[in-house]
Amino acid sequence: MRLGIVVTDINQAAQAQCVVKEALAYGWSLRCFLTENGVNMLKDDSFIGLARNHGLHLSVCEHSVARYCHELPLQEISDVVIVGGQYQDAELVRHSDRVLVF
Repeated sequence: MRLGIVVTDINQAAQAQCVVKEALAYGWSLRCFLTENGVNMLKDDSFIGLARNHGLHLSVCEHSVARYCHELPLQEISDVVIVGGQYQDAELVRHSDRVLVF
């Protein structure tokens, strides 16, 4: 299974992270795109750890980062995060069997 997860709302971060953990436990191919205030998930070290330690394909909308968490030093997580735009969201959809939006 190739699963895509889009997080647009930080209030849904716990549910999204739970789905990410379960999908990784099943060995599914997983892509995650953060946009709107969902980019604040980048501040969660445990979420970044999932990407770093489990091969989660993680991308974020640069515009949303600038708007909602401009203080975040992206260079510190550049090894696991692709900073881009809505193109990354389109790629997620194209490479996924199913997409969940939170």
